[in-house]
Amino acid sequence: MRTKSVKGFQTGDLVKAVVTKGKKVGAYVGRVAVRASGSFNIQTSTGLVQGISYKCCTVVQRADGYGYQQVAKMDATGTSPKRGTLARSAPYLPGLNAEVSRAK
Repeated sequence: MRTKSVKGFQTGDLVKAVVTKGKKVGAYVGRVAVRASGSFNIQTSTGLVQGISYKCCTVVQRADGYGYQQVAKMDATGTSPKRGTLARSAPYLPGLNAEVSRAK
């Protein structure tokens, strides 16, 4: 079931599941692993939640082969920038490894 679509979901999609009935009541956000039965596993930041129905799930982001993460930007003092200011990181070039010599 790795790349097949089940009920409009595919393994790796980022989903939000809001469960209102049963013993798994709560809201979960994480990556989904689909099952043909329509009962999915969701890998959250706190652990794995098994057996969540597709009816409780909504897609937040489709699996496109890339990994994403949210990073809080900081200014030079170590605090987050004020709202409305543009937080941009300066472009950089990685330095050469000290053990690697250049050919002449």
